[in-house]
Amino acid sequence: MVSINILHPGMIFIIGAFLIPILKGNLRRIYLLFIPSFAFLNLLYMQKGIYWTYRFLDYDIVFGRIDTISLCFAYVFLIFAFLGIIYALHLKENGQHIAAFIYIGSSLGVVFSGDLLSLFIFWEIMALSSVFLIWYQKERKSLDAGFRYLLVHAFGGSCLFAGIIIHLVNTNSIIFDYIGLNGLDSFLILIGFLLNAAVPPLHAWLSDAYPEAT
Repeated sequence: MVSINILHPGMIFIIGAFLIPILKGNLRRIYLLFIPSFAFLNLLYMQKGIYWTYRFLDYDIVFGRIDTISLCFAYVFLIFAFLGIIYALHLKENGQHIAAFIYIGSSLGVVFSGDLLSLFIFWEIMALSSVFLIWYQKERKSLDAGFRYLLVHAFGGSCLFAGIIIHLVNTNSIIFDYIGLNGLDSFLILIGFLLNAAVPPLHAWLSDAYPEAT
């Protein structure tokens, strides 16, 4: 049980993505199904608490804050990830599977982030991997949609990062906890979340980009 608990479900996908190119045929298909199954098994053994904490420039980077909400989201993500991988088993291009695995892993990283810095890093990785999933259609329309998607998320990411920096200056803390909508920092962070999550009225990019994704 101890060895399973030290593994971050998101990192299982991200690290596992880079082994995909060396596998072929049925072995690759088995591997593609093994990774989400192993991550799900890992999740079953995880208990509520704080995990994978590192010290960086006098700040605690928390890659794993496990609570009821994060566990619920993680279970949902993994179930849909497994179904999506089954649907995509016929795809032969390794790049599509790699981008999808990195997207899944980074989304789990966001779910379990206990600080604003790790949340921002995983958030940006998730956005970049999404762009490659759009570009893998390899059509002019998908390339254009991918660039528009990238510009929108660059703006959203900039708002999020600016909000985090202002919050750090004001509070000397990067802990991801209740902030409250009472200042420029919280407003910018909220805009970054709403834009990237396609919450109305900031959702126009959704119908442009998602239909072009692989």
